[in-house]
Amino acid sequence: MIYRRGNVYWMGFRFGGRRFRESCDTSSVTLARDIERKRRYDLAAGLHGIKKPATPTTFLVASKDYLKWKKPSLGAGSYVVEEYSLKHLTPVFGGLLVTDITADDITEYQKGRLAESASPKTINMEVATLRQILKKHRLWANLQPDVRMLPVKTDIGCVLTTAEEDALLKACGESRSRLLLPYVVLAINTGMRFGEIRLLKWSQVDLIGATVTVGESKTDAGSGRKVPLNARALKALQTWATSFPDRKPHHYVFPSEGAGLATDKAVVNTHHTKPTVPIGDVQRAWERARRVAEVTVRFHDLRHTACTRMLEAGTPLMVVGQLLGWTAGTVAAMAKRYGHVGPKALRDAVGALDRALAPAPPEQKPSEAPMPATVN
Repeated sequence: MIYRRGNVYWMGFRFGGRRFRESCDTSSVTLARDIERKRRYDLAAGLHGIKKPATPTTFLVASKDYLKWKKPSLGAGSYVVEEYSLKHLTPVFGGLLVTDITADDITEYQKGRLAESASPKTINMEVATLRQILKKHRLWANLQPDVRMLPVKTDIGCVLTTAEEDALLKACGESRSRLLLPYVVLAINTGMRFGEIRLLKWSQVDLIGATVTVGESKTDAGSGRKVPLNARALKALQTWATSFPDRKPHHYVFPSEGAGLATDKAVVNTHHTKPTVPIGDVQRAWERARRVAEVTVRFHDLRHTACTRMLEAGTPLMVVGQLLGWTAGTVAAMAKRYGHVGPKALRDAVGALDRALAPAPPEQKPSEAPMPATVN
């Protein structure tokens, strides 16, 4: 029932054995009736456990809430990926209400990122972050049928030939960035990821036992794993260590440093090192060395090179996966990607079946052969 008190309408009704008398805070009888109906609905929805629809929020606010929600369950590397994705998503969707984002908006975003030369894999990762945010607000199910992920190449990348490796290492050795050569040698000979090498500290390097212990990695399987150093990787680190006679365990193996020039009758290189700060990036030096060596590989292809060479030498895939820090799911996926690698290992595998068979029965002598059956 709606009734008036002074200039304001009130509502009065019974629900669930209780009597409700509440002000509608309005002088409009039409609005007061709508307020009463909504109040009755809210009481009934609460009684029957019907969840109220979430208050619409902007994508910018939703993305910040999403990062806070996901941070406890994400590794450091995965969290950086989410932040990177939102860096591109926010300028486009930030001002929109999450309820207003449409499948067409997402398609236009994909087209725009392709025009910016972003790779399909990167765009798919960004859309995956957008999808998770919309899922959290129960909005993705209606969009999913009309959103298509971009096709991604599943090739394993390039593998350095011996000649290309020689040319690349020569160019790295001539680079103004003195850390580029040991950095690249370590990548080729361990298969470690760029970020794993970048954040390496001297406390994680055992030059006596010839091992490196990886710190935080992209996956839980990669974090904390021990990677043995072969002769080339060990020699590179031993030589590099002589550049830091006062190194401390908490110092970074590849610290931030700026290269300058000093003149004292001759031009020499000087290096301003910050041992407690890791190198930010080696992209410029890497690209320059790559151009000088005339090779087209990406830095990540050094990891492909290490993987391929180990498999071609007959190393079991599970062992390679442990060295590279793959998850169990990645090992299964890589079994298909690298299926063409290592024909010798595959031949050895089926050869093992020959060795496992029982000895063949002795051949029958002609005189002992049974007489043919008589045909009537």
